[in-house]
Amino acid sequence: MTWISGPLVAFDLETTGTDVENDRIVTAALVRLEPDGAVSAERTWLLDPGVAIPEQASAIHGISTGHAREHGIPAPSGVEEIARDVAEVLRSGTPLVVMNARYDLSLLDRECRRYGLESIGERLGGEPSPVIDPLVIDKHVDRYRKGKRALHALCAHYGVSLDDAHDARADAVAAARVVRRMAERHRPVGAMALTDLHDLQVRAAAAQSASLQAYLRRTTDPAAVVEPSWPLIPRSR
Repeated sequence: MTWISGPLVAFDLETTGTDVENDRIVTAALVRLEPDGAVSAERTWLLDPGVAIPEQASAIHGISTGHAREHGIPAPSGVEEIARDVAEVLRSGTPLVVMNARYDLSLLDRECRRYGLESIGERLGGEPSPVIDPLVIDKHVDRYRKGKRALHALCAHYGVSLDDAHDARADAVAAARVVRRMAERHRPVGAMALTDLHDLQVRAAAAQSASLQAYLRRTTDPAAVVEPSWPLIPRSR
């Protein structure tokens, strides 16, 4: 029995921006998918992030500052619930699918620090695992394919529907379905033990970061620094 024959839980955030150190969670979703792809359980959150949501972010996910303030739960309690439920999934050994895990899990980590809450790692007594990141795996198994690697592009490549993109629930469901298709197409990935797959992604993400950093230094920014750590960017002091 391999991991693709069991359930997956997918996690996604929509936020105020792309800076893991300073931006905030606006919406979140945890969705459990069974081996046939059916959704069997889900939980979603809308938070009042405590700051204004930039218009650029609202244009992407559709949540305005006014809507979040009126309908969202306070950020500290929302972050606690999200961190608790994510840790519970990982503690159970169920794979957690996170598209671009380095971003979502790091931002959640910083939100926990912001409000004096236990991080996922502190709740688990170690790094978040097992995590499956379709972005890292796709770059590893199909390194030279041209084109974008955003979720909508992966959905198109692997034949997965993505309705209501940039809705946290929709993106989470799509990411989990992409991972299954990916594992079916690239059978050695689907056959790996979860611990081995997690370790492979750590190595693959580091190699991908090194390649990107070298490219940036050759072309646009000689001083570029690309974070190699996965699935979490280490906290700055």
